[in-house]
This record gives sequence, C-alpha cells and structure tokens, in this order.
Amino acid sequence: MANHLELLNELQQLDKVPSLERLRAAQKRRTQQLKRWAVYEKEMQNKKRKADKRRTVNHAAATESKHHVSFAASVALLEASARNDPDEVRYLLKNNVSPDLCNEDGLTALHQCCIDNYEEMVKILLNRGASVNAQDNELWTPLHAAATCGHAGLVKVLIQHGANLLAVNSDGNMPYDLCEDDPTLDIIETAMANRGITQEMINETRASVERRMMGDIQELLTEGEDVNHQDSQGATLLHIAAANGYVQAAELLLEGGARMDLRDSDGWEPLHAAACWGQMHIAELLVSHGASLNAKTFLEETPIDLCEDEEFRAILLDLKHKHDSIMKSQLKHKTSLCRRTSSAGSRGYVQTPGGQQWNCTQTSNVFLTVISNIFATSFNALKRGRIKGRFFGMSSGLDLNPCCISTCAPE
Repeated sequence: MANHLELLNELQQLDKVPSLERLRAAQKRRTQQLKRWAVYEKEMQNKKRKADKRRTVNHAAATESKHHVSFAASVALLEASARNDPDEVRYLLKNNVSPDLCNEDGLTALHQCCIDNYEEMVKILLNRGASVNAQDNELWTPLHAAATCGHAGLVKVLIQHGANLLAVNSDGNMPYDLCEDDPTLDIIETAMANRGITQEMINETRASVERRMMGDIQELLTEGEDVNHQDSQGATLLHIAAANGYVQAAELLLEGGARMDLRDSDGWEPLHAAACWGQMHIAELLVSHGASLNAKTFLEETPIDLCEDEEFRAILLDLKHKHDSIMKSQLKHKTSLCRRTSSAGSRGYVQTPGGQQWNCTQTSNVFLTVISNIFATSFNALKRGRIKGRFFGMSSGLDLNPCCISTCAPE
C-alpha cells in the first residue's frame, strides 16, 4: 500500500499530465484498492465461516433476536461485483435482485465490471438480463467505460449483446471517440462498418443532442428563466455548449444574455472549456463576443495553456495578437486626443490656422455644412486617412482638421 509521501508525489506528477492519463492512473489506483479490499473480504469471510462452524444450534437460537446490519440490494450487488465475487453475484441475482440497480452516480454493476475488466462477471450480468445500454448520470454506457479503458475482450462481449455503438454521453462523445487503444478501436470500427453505420448517421446522432439542448434553452428563454444558472460544480449552459462544440446553442445562449465570465469550481470560463476540448469555432465565437484569452483559472492557466492541439493553439495565439493590437491601437488613439486650452481673454473664441476668430457660442450655416459633410463622408475613407484637412464640398478656404471640429462660427 502506498504511503502518504508516495501519494503526494503522485498527485504532483498527475497535475502535469493530460486528463486521460489522470483518469487511467485513478482507475489503476482504484483497481489496487479493490484488490486489497477483495483480499481482506475473503480473509474475513473465511474467519466468519470457521466461527460459524464452531457455533452450536443453541447459541444461534440465542442470538437470533439480536439486531443485524443489513444493506440495500443495490449496495450488496455493487459491492460483490467490485470484489469480483461471481458466487455472491449469482446468489443475489437468483434471489431476484435486479442486475440494473445503481448507486447515486447512476453506475450499475455492469459499468463497474467494465471499468475493472471483469469479463466473467460481465457475462453473468448480461446473461441475467442486465441492460447493455444502461446510462449513468453522465450518460456513459458500459461500452463507453470499456472503450475508454481499452478492454478489447469486454468490448467484443458488449457488442455481441447489442451495445449501442452511437451512444452519446453528456460530453457529446461516442465510445469510439474515447478509445485510444488501437486494437480496441479496430473492433469498434469494424462493428460500426458491419452495422452499416455511416458518417452521415454519426453526424445526425451528434446533431440531435444539440437540437435537444437548443429546445431546452429556448424553453428557458420563453419562460424567463436564468440561462446563467450554475450547477453544483459551477458550470453553466454556456460551459456545456463550449465543451461540446455546440455553436448554435452557444449563439442562442449569448443572444439570451449568457455571461462569458462566469467561472466553475476550478475557475474555468467557457473559453477555457472550448480551448481544452479543441472546439475551434466556439472559441472564435466567444472571443468575437469579448471573451478574454488572458483569463486565468485558479491554477493560473489561460485558455491557450489548456489547448493541447498545436494547430488550434496557433489560431488562439493569432486571435490574441490581433486582440492585443486592437487594444493598443485604441489606447494610442485615446492618448492622442487633447482638450483645447483657452485663456481668460479669449474665452469663447478659437483662432483658425487662417487667422480668423470663431465665436463658440454661435451656430452658423457654415457649421451645419461641416456637420453634414462629416456624415456624408465614407467611413472607409476616414479609416484609410484619405481626408487630410478639408471636407468635400467646402470652398471657404478654411483649413480645418476633421479631428478638431468644435461648435464654432466665424465672427
């Protein structure tokens, strides 16, 4: 068993690796814990059996009325499955315990056995009627679990029992999206080909999830509900849309007043989620609406830091450079603007470069002509600096700079 110092060192190392590797490390640690627990349980059961043999019938009768601790059937089944105890599982199923009972996270015994690679247990559960497409609270099926862990044998068994190859979890992923083990992925893709699954079918299945989400969002907006509601982890609907790449859902949320600066329990804004999961179009949408590429999580990570795809990272860096350039340009323009100073003797007057004095308290037709010409001038021409010192249509001989117009009339 690992000591406290080893666990701390492991945690520091895990902080530096991708999410999938952290998941696998956690699964490995969980497997070790379960194995130790199984050994302990078997030792305890052996001791109990020996003690039971030594009991007399009278002693058993005397203690019959005492209270005993009992567990819910779901707990008993999940515990026996986690211990990889086929005899106990068969006993429970034979006594009409449902194979689809689950814990508070929605995990069934079949989910757990697919995570732990207990092939015999999986076959027992399936033969006793366990749902091969059972979904937990995050819509993971047993096939999602087996594919993620790279358990090729279990994937074959599940497919043979009719597992849904196009099941989509709450993150928008199908089993083959999560599989990084090549032999296991080959099994899944071969099965998809044998069932006649096409890319169009895959796209349609993915789109149906976003359509359902958009329907829910539209209902919230119609009823005047808060689209910025945060769940127990601090995530909003915009976080979910960003992580899954639901562009239309994100647009609908933004139109409905969704905030881009709300953070979840890790300090992630929706843009962090989009960057982490490689949702390029969502990232561009959020940045165009003002999301900050400099925003940091509680671990001081920017969206660019969380982006693992090099091509996507380059796009984010380009967006950041463009945004920074625009901000610098705006700042430079702001600092170049200066107020006109006046003395007590010339208050109310301004002298033009031609030597004429203008009374700032009067308005003349010349001023109205200036204003009308300003609004008649093309915005693009102004941006390109094509207007130097005169306005089109003026012949008064005044050499005015369009950036220094004041409400003045000649005296």
